[in-house]
Amino acid sequence: NFCCLLPQQYESAKFTSHYGANASALEKEIGPEQFPVNEHYFGLVNFGNTCYCNSVLQALYFCRPFREKVLAYKVQPRKKESLLTCLSDLFNSIATQKKKVGVIPPKKFISRLRKENELFDNYMQQDAHEFLNYLLNTIADLLQEEKKQEKQNGKLQNGSIESEEGDKPDLTWVHEIFQGTLTNETRCLNCEAVRAPPNHTSLAFSQLLDWFP
Repeated sequence: NFCCLLPQQYESAKFTSHYGANASALEKEIGPEQFPVNEHYFGLVNFGNTCYCNSVLQALYFCRPFREKVLAYKVQPRKKESLLTCLSDLFNSIATQKKKVGVIPPKKFISRLRKENELFDNYMQQDAHEFLNYLLNTIADLLQEEKKQEKQNGKLQNGSIESEEGDKPDLTWVHEIFQGTLTNETRCLNCEAVRAPPNHTSLAFSQLLDWFP
């Protein structure tokens, strides 16, 4: 069993349990002209309850700005294993396939996910949106920590180890792609037809990190 995203007109296409056995036939049926250049459409093997995860990973893969950043992270000096390194390995595995369609088991990513968060270390179905939030925030935190370490290493080389007060975490490419501002407005119902006095209107702003571009 696995999850796969295909163009809507082919969403009912059947795959056998032999992972990728019908990939070539499907590609011929759809026709090569239907595939954008350098695009790959690969299903992800479902490890019992990971449909929520697979659907998010495939949606993120087809978010091109995010995919490009993750693939660029892949070629950076090798870091210790994390969700981001596992994600970059998975995306790279899909992007470098010779075939246009097929199936890939995200085993390494799932194993890392279960190690890092016990919420996902079971065979219960999880909420895809909650997983998306967790993944984006985890990647953003990891990138911010790496930037912090780079700054500290630079200060040590310069002979200074004092931290600057009021330093705020740097925004990452995750924030640049996904972060937005949600505005809530509450207005007095008694004067809705006219301009409400300032004290009758309240605005609340909150930062969100799960907006798709």
